[in-house]
Amino acid sequence: MGEIKVGDIVGRKSYAQDIYFKVSAIEEVEGAKTAYLKGLDMRLCATAPLDDLEPIEPSKVANYWHMTLTKNHEALRRVMKRRQEEHQKFATRGAADHVGPGNVVEDFDLPGRVLHIDGDNDYLDLCMTTYKQLKIPAKGYNIAEKDQAEKVYGLLVKHQPDLLVLTGHDGFIKGTKNFADIKNYQNTRNFVKAVEAARRYEKSRDDLVIFAGACQSHYEALLEAGANFASSPQRVLIHVFDPVFVVEKIAYTSIYEPISLREIISGTITGFDGIGGVETRGKHRFGVPRSPY
Repeated sequence: MGEIKVGDIVGRKSYAQDIYFKVSAIEEVEGAKTAYLKGLDMRLCATAPLDDLEPIEPSKVANYWHMTLTKNHEALRRVMKRRQEEHQKFATRGAADHVGPGNVVEDFDLPGRVLHIDGDNDYLDLCMTTYKQLKIPAKGYNIAEKDQAEKVYGLLVKHQPDLLVLTGHDGFIKGTKNFADIKNYQNTRNFVKAVEAARRYEKSRDDLVIFAGACQSHYEALLEAGANFASSPQRVLIHVFDPVFVVEKIAYTSIYEPISLREIISGTITGFDGIGGVETRGKHRFGVPRSPY
């Protein structure tokens, strides 16, 4: 299929093409060409010798994206069903269903606002589309992981969000055996610095809810830095949409309610091996009445 170039979709022969990657750069290292890779739908970064890579046929890539988006649409369907049930339960909290005969008081939603900072522009676009489908007010910025700590404070001041997502790509440095040492991760230190910078803006985990991390990130270090939710407890790969489904549940859970950790994590695509967190309150408010304008 010709020489591999930047932008190609490939698999690693040595891993039986278990993950599809996009080639983000190619460099010559010690006389051999090395490709820098990012997961197609997994938040993983890796390197591989060029001769270890096999181009993936366009039809296989199309089928792969079809399966990925099918999973996402199914998750969206579950979210909207859950919201409808919760709305029926809580809609009368602010006012009675009727104020006088035939006078219906309609309510409206005020969900939590999200600031999403992503090291991958393709992933950011996918997530912003999903926020829109989920009716979550969100601002998104494509900022390299190494620059997020420097930029996050100013963006928090500008947007004053309820929820912050700090993500992109991560992974073990080749040859890693000590998973407790943060130095053995591609980007966890960058995420930790960004979380710490965000906590200088807002210390309270109730007032600013933070999701941080990517594939195989040092979960404990991110929580210690101040994240409410993080990846990855079992150092597994996480899905591109996992951060979205975490913050969706928070954005649409009432401010009066603590969130069930089991419920929020089971609602992600990756589940408990990839996502974990601490007790957190919701950011959603109902309002009445709805304006006709």
